Amino acid sequence: MISVDYRDKRSIYEQLVDRISALAASGVLQPGSQLPSVRQLSAELSINPNTVQRAYAELEREGLIYSVKGRGNFVSQDAVHLQRKRQEALLGEVGRSVDRAMQSGVPGGEIVAYVVQKTGSAEPLEGGSL
Repeated sequence: MISVDYRDKRSIYEQLVDRISALAASGVLQPGSQLPSVRQLSAELSINPNTVQRAYAELEREGLIYSVKGRGNFVSQDAVHLQRKRQEALLGEVGRSVDRAMQSGVPGGEIVAYVVQKTGSAEPLEGGSL
């Protein structure tokens, strides 16, 4: 369920944050469900426990998970809502980038072709639009 791609340019901890966030937003990780322990996840992925701890700390800072001393880390009740807000902010950044590209003379068709190439699809994602 939680995995990392060693060919990805992003750091492992960023991949963990993104993957757990996506799993919570999609409902695979239900609010209140327990995440693997730092030790367990680091062993499963063959990564340093400090990397997992850093990812969990970032997720907790973002409000996507919470920790219970002696019991572990759990998905927040607000995880889906918080992830949606994060996605909206990212889409806002994409919109501003598209505006700058068009102001610089990049044709709309090239922008769409680039998005299709990056995503592998011209179809809007669930709840989103192109």
